[in-house]
Amino acid sequence: MSAPLIRVRDLQVAFDDGVTRHCAVSGVSFDLEPGQCVALVGESGSGKSVTARSLLGLNAPTAQITAQALQLEGRDLLRLGERQWRAIRGRSIGYILQDALVSLDPLRTIGQELEEAIRATGSAHRGAALRAHGVDLLGQAQMPEAASRYDDYPAQLSGGLRQRALIATAIAGHPPVLIADEPTTALDVSVQKEILALFASLKRRGIALILISHDLGVVSRLADQVLVLQRGQVVESGSTAQVLGRPAHAYTRSLLDAIPHFDRGSAPAAAVAQQDAPVILRAIGLSKRFAAQSASGTDRDALKQVSIELQRGRTLGLVGESGSGKTTLARIIAGLETATQGRVDASALPPAPAPSRARPIQFVHQDPLSAFDPRYTVGKTLGEALWMRFGREDAQRQRQRIDDWLRRVGLDPALAARRPLSLSGGQRQRVAIARALAVQPQIVVLDEPVSALDVSVQKQILALIASLQRETGVAFLFISHDLGVIQQVSHQVAVLRHGELREYGPADAVLTQPQDAYTRQLIDAVPTLSAQATA
Repeated sequence: MSAPLIRVRDLQVAFDDGVTRHCAVSGVSFDLEPGQCVALVGESGSGKSVTARSLLGLNAPTAQITAQALQLEGRDLLRLGERQWRAIRGRSIGYILQDALVSLDPLRTIGQELEEAIRATGSAHRGAALRAHGVDLLGQAQMPEAASRYDDYPAQLSGGLRQRALIATAIAGHPPVLIADEPTTALDVSVQKEILALFASLKRRGIALILISHDLGVVSRLADQVLVLQRGQVVESGSTAQVLGRPAHAYTRSLLDAIPHFDRGSAPAAAVAQQDAPVILRAIGLSKRFAAQSASGTDRDALKQVSIELQRGRTLGLVGESGSGKTTLARIIAGLETATQGRVDASALPPAPAPSRARPIQFVHQDPLSAFDPRYTVGKTLGEALWMRFGREDAQRQRQRIDDWLRRVGLDPALAARRPLSLSGGQRQRVAIARALAVQPQIVVLDEPVSALDVSVQKQILALIASLQRETGVAFLFISHDLGVIQQVSHQVAVLRHGELREYGPADAVLTQPQDAYTRQLIDAVPTLSAQATA
C-alpha cells in the first residue's frame, strides 16, 4: 500500500518566548490522499493555522515541533533545512493565506506576483506568453475582467479580488497539495460558489486539499474528513457526514448551533422592531472613477450615482459581489476617499462630547492586520483610541478601560501585552472592533467585520454590536457577503453590483421579497450544510 501524500501523526507544536512555553497544538493526526480534502475547523487560536504552517516550515523560529510522523510523499519534513523548504513551497504544497492584503506585495502589481510564481515553477513562458498564462490563472480563480486587473496593485482591489489573486498564485505551480486557510472568507456568496466549484475541479484532477474554515457550509461541500480542534487538541474527527451530520462532541454541536442561518421566509430580526429614526447622514449621487494604471488599461467606474441614508440607532446592510463598490462607498462616507461626483451630507451629526477629539465616523477594516501599527502592542493601540476620546487619564484608569474593552469583545486582557503579528486573524479583528467602538462614535463603518471570525465568536460579536447600538444609538454601515449575518443585524439593505445600486429598502422587503434579479441570485447562492453533511 502506497504512502498518503500527507501523513501527520501526533503533531506537537509549542512556542517558547524565553519566559513561558505555550503548547499551540497537541496530538493532531491525519492522512491526506490525492483528490481528498481534510478540513480543520475550530475557534480562532485553536491551532488550525499552526498545524498547516507546520507542513510548510512557516512557524516562528521559536516553534518547537515534534511528531511521530510529519511526511510529504514519504519524505520526513522534520529533517528539512530552509533551502529544502523553499523547494517544497509552491511546487509541492501551495498555500492560500488568510490575510490577502498582507500576503501580497503592495509595491508590485498582481501580474508581477503571478509571473514570479510562474517562473518559480521552472516555466519556459516569457513575454506575452507569460502574461497570457497569468491572465488565464486569474480567470481560473474567477477574477472578473482578469486582463484589465492584471496591472492593478493590491490596494486597488477589494478583499475578495485580492483573495482570488492569491488563489491564482497558489495554483500557478500545479502543486499536488493545496492548503487553503479561510479561502472564501472575503468572497460574496455568488463568487464563493464559483470558487468552491474550482476547488472541486482541483480535487477531481487529483489535487489534495487541506481546508481551514469556520464556514461549516463550505466545509460540508468540499471536505471528505473533518477534524474539530479546540485549544490545540482534536476533540472530534471523522467523515464529514459523521462529524457535521451526527456530531458526538458538545463543542462541535456548539459550532453548528452558532451558524447564522439565512431564512428566506423570515423577516430580519433587527427589522422586526424597527421604528422611525432620524437620518444623521446622507450620501447623495456618489460616483467614483478610478483612472487606468497603464496605457493599455481603461478607466473604471467603481460607483455610479449611488444615494443612501444612515439613521441613528439603525444598521444599513451593504451587500454585493467583490468589486461591486461596497468598500469604495464606505470609504467615501467615512471621509477616507473623495467622490468624483456627488456629496456626503453629515450636517445632522451631533458634536462630539468634550474632551473627545475622535472622528464621529469610525472604520473597521476588512484586513485588520494592515490597519494596525505592527510596533504597537494591543494595549497601546487601544490606549491611543481611548486618549482621543477621554483625553489624558491616569495609567490605572486607562488600563481598566483597555481591559474592559478586551473582555467585551471576548479577549483575555493579558493580550494587551501582545503585538498584532502574534494574534490570530480572529483576535486581530476583535481588537479592531474594540478600537472603533471605544471612542463612542456616531457612525461605525464595518467592512466584513466578522468574516475572519469563527461562528461562536461571530455570534458573540454580533450580539455585542447589537447591544452597543441599543445602548448608544450608534449607526452602522455593515458590509458583509454573508446574508445570514445581514439578515440578523440589518434594518435596511442596499444591494450593489458593478457600482450601481440595484435594490435598496427595508431589510424584510429586500431579503424576503427581492425585486431585482441580482438580489435573487445572491439569495439563491447562500450556502447551507450540504446533503453530504446531513446524510
